[in-house]
Amino acid sequence: MLVFPNAKLNLGLYVTARRPDGFHALETAFVPLPWTDALELLPAPPGPAETTLALTGRPIPGPPAGNLCLRAYALLQADFPHLPPARWHLHKITPIGAGLGGGSADAAFALKAANEVFELHLSPEALEAYARRLGADCAFFIQNRPVLATGRGDVFAPLPEVQLAGTACLVVFPGFHISTAAAFAGIVPQPPAHPLRAALAQPIATWRHTVSNDFEAALAPKFPVLGEIKARLYAAGATYASLSGSGSAVYGLWESGAPPATSWPADYTTWQGVL
Repeated sequence: MLVFPNAKLNLGLYVTARRPDGFHALETAFVPLPWTDALELLPAPPGPAETTLALTGRPIPGPPAGNLCLRAYALLQADFPHLPPARWHLHKITPIGAGLGGGSADAAFALKAANEVFELHLSPEALEAYARRLGADCAFFIQNRPVLATGRGDVFAPLPEVQLAGTACLVVFPGFHISTAAAFAGIVPQPPAHPLRAALAQPIATWRHTVSNDFEAALAPKFPVLGEIKARLYAAGATYASLSGSGSAVYGLWESGAPPATSWPADYTTWQGVL
């Protein structure tokens, strides 16, 4: 079975409090981004075998044994001992450590692929429960539709207010990773100035003044290039531009027409398409 795990964008991201469990309370909106990896699942051939993962495309740090796809399959095997060894092949295209949720998407799509191939008959809610054990945003990719996310970013509510179909998008990844620890180091938790759901219900042209990402100000002193990319997107006519997640990818949205042709440094990666 071949599936195509897609990335996501954050519309607004607020760190609202420090939780008793040591994590941060978040408020953000997730929307699917059709920038995809490719993930293949095949049962291992008969005979003695073990589950394997082949990796191609963009290099992924760390040993394959720690990859989220294998961890996802191991969670299922623990509850379904009849699951056979499997052969996985992940062709990585989306940038890693960019705030686009690429690794979480791979894990979620691994769960969905195994559920279908091996006829486990797990409901979307059951798959989400497995996904939450792998990462805060991983469960979003099970149903893969716009949601308002709270809690650690893993409690979802439908977000019909956001209608982005047909909106043009340009994502710019400047080629470096921002660690989660570095991103949170400059954050002072506080409630958002504008309630996110209400702000997103307004025209996209208003978001520039009401929808923000707390990590932008926190990261600006160390990574000024993020602000420079955002300014270039606005100068190119973007209706709205923002950092996604804790970065380092920055995106722009165009309500009408496509982004104009622009050149970026050779070590940058860009994606352009329609949501």
